[in-house]
Amino acid sequence: MSLQETLDAITERTRSLVQPERLEPGERAIAELFAAGIEQRILKPGVQAPDFALWEAGGQIVRSADLLALGPLILNFFRGRWCPYCMTELDAWRDLFPEMRSRGIMLAAISPQTEHQADLLAQQHPLPFPVLSDPGLVIAEQFGLVYPVPEYQQRHYRRMLVNVPFINGDPSWRLPLPATFAIASDGTILFAEAHADFRVRPEPADVLAAIIRS
Repeated sequence: MSLQETLDAITERTRSLVQPERLEPGERAIAELFAAGIEQRILKPGVQAPDFALWEAGGQIVRSADLLALGPLILNFFRGRWCPYCMTELDAWRDLFPEMRSRGIMLAAISPQTEHQADLLAQQHPLPFPVLSDPGLVIAEQFGLVYPVPEYQQRHYRRMLVNVPFINGDPSWRLPLPATFAIASDGTILFAEAHADFRVRPEPADVLAAIIRS
């Protein structure tokens, strides 16, 4: 199955198990984000990607300049280890990572969760690429991805025991759109995709194709 087919199966399973009224806050939030045009605010192909220096799970600083020195770079922005769609996507990239490295392509995943949460993720989902913490969503904001979680969705997350301020070490109740960027060695963005609907993600093959064509 493609990545999107796998994610769609998660959605269908959730809809079969959860009452519609409990799913309504998520559907409403998606519709509002889409109507606000947030997808149009992300950085576009052809522009320079912002530089960063972020902590990796395990306590090392990872710099974008060092990653780009190894070759083209894919950045995957994800919401956190509490999101099954995000973890499914990261697992798909994990499976492709050996092929990517054989082509000289590097990958890093970025989320607003604390270093401790990133460490827990690394224990539960051993990933061969850097998993980086972006405190306060500083880098995600530079990529045009950050949005405030509305109060009705905050209540929904609390009922689900997803305490976003605790997970992120930030009281602001903000999240990034899940997004994927492919960046050339000179820092130019080659591919950019983010969706208001967190259940939709780009196919890894399409991201890799953008690098290979460049």
